[in-house]
Amino acid sequence: MPLRPAAAALLTAAALALGTTAPGAAAAAPAPASAAPSRTTATATATATSGSFQQVTGFGTNPGNLAMYTYTPAGLPGGAPLVVALHGCVQSATDYYRNSGWTKFADQYGFAVVFPQTSSANNSLSCFSWFDAKEAARGVGEAESVVEMVTKAESLYGSDAHRVFVTGLSAGGGMAADLLADYPDVFAGGAIDSGLPAHCAATQAAASGCQNSDQRLTPAQWGDKVRAAYPGYTGPWPRVAIWQGTADTVVRPVNSTELRDQWTDVQGIGRQPTSTRSLPGGTTEELYADASGRPAVALFTISGMGHGLAVDPGSGADQCGSTGAYFLDAICSGYHTARFWGLDGGSGPADPGLPAPTGLTATAASGSIALTWQAVSGAASYQVFRDGGQVGGATGTAFTDTGLAAGTTYSYTVAAVDGSGAVGTRSAAVTATTPGGGTSQCYTASNFAHVQAGRATQSGGLAYALGSGQSMGLWNTFVTHTLKQTGPGYYVLADGQC
Repeated sequence: MPLRPAAAALLTAAALALGTTAPGAAAAAPAPASAAPSRTTATATATATSGSFQQVTGFGTNPGNLAMYTYTPAGLPGGAPLVVALHGCVQSATDYYRNSGWTKFADQYGFAVVFPQTSSANNSLSCFSWFDAKEAARGVGEAESVVEMVTKAESLYGSDAHRVFVTGLSAGGGMAADLLADYPDVFAGGAIDSGLPAHCAATQAAASGCQNSDQRLTPAQWGDKVRAAYPGYTGPWPRVAIWQGTADTVVRPVNSTELRDQWTDVQGIGRQPTSTRSLPGGTTEELYADASGRPAVALFTISGMGHGLAVDPGSGADQCGSTGAYFLDAICSGYHTARFWGLDGGSGPADPGLPAPTGLTATAASGSIALTWQAVSGAASYQVFRDGGQVGGATGTAFTDTGLAAGTTYSYTVAAVDGSGAVGTRSAAVTATTPGGGTSQCYTASNFAHVQAGRATQSGGLAYALGSGQSMGLWNTFVTHTLKQTGPGYYVLADGQC
């Protein structure tokens, strides 16, 4: 019996990051733009033409049976950077060239782009094999083929070998993470879009657990997976951008937390962001700087976005791409990734804009909390955030949050907004507790125990306090919090308060 359309769509989506075949899905999957070459070595060599997108052959032994496509802007000088962009499942190099938006910034900032392509000959859904140790390790399979493409592009275009970057979506994101671990001597930076931690799985059987569940590894254990990929490596590690939608049910949001833990551990830096700010499309950017103050890891979380690459069609400087299957209208991820890597000519991520407001105070009353702060020069308005989510705005330096529960603790931050609408860095947080609510009771336990006891819920591998919905981090036995019950079925975080 054929699958109903809705069921087929769900099975196909569930198979995307896995690289497995859902029943009935392969026939419905779009065909690649062109077939990948056979596993015999290609012999012809293409001469690139500026401003063109074309296939390049003869790039090496190609043990991974991939096809190589490139885009070069007109007048590309020697010594320019190089970006490798890996498509997702049921996509092709042509899809990524047309929809991802990377060519806009190749033209604007001056760099070449390599678009590797796999095919149904390798995987029935044309997924890169991030989960296969024979394909995703240093010196073998698809990983080696991609690095051979880098060598070919450097030869063709005179690319700067010290400024090579890799990005990918879903299975392509998983492969990008593997490549960063396998070849830190090749890639200066990477971006993992709706993808997986490096070497989360070494077999296809283990892939489903990676994309759906918290693997319950410590940051050091995640970091060890990277360090083990190229034993003895002592050079600098790539700077890594992580993109994740909160409504992704194909590659669960816990993967972005695991990626953050993995790469901050590799960089030897803490897991508390050194700066946080709001971006368009409901996006929150968290930067993690190294000892020199240079951001080494960036986490971009897009509220409400499902599984796909974030694009933002339009002609604005920070817009790019076209919508399509797994190209979702939210924010131009390519723009912020390129600036994080320094491809715009800078040395790091985009200017965080206006500084954080200072002097934030909170005064509680029955059912409300009044906030005041110091003015920021250049601010046209301010955004106010309660427990991480925006609750309002103000043109002045005061705001009153109303309709609050009695006997409940709330946390607030404020960010300045300039005349163009760019949101600056958020202030340091302050907390206040509304009066009333009767006798409260506190519970200290692991996040797992809180969920089991009904004091919290879990979604996507993360725990949330029941009622208040405050994020508690990973849903496991290793993370402990204190929850205060302030009403029937209502709990708030109260670490150190009880």
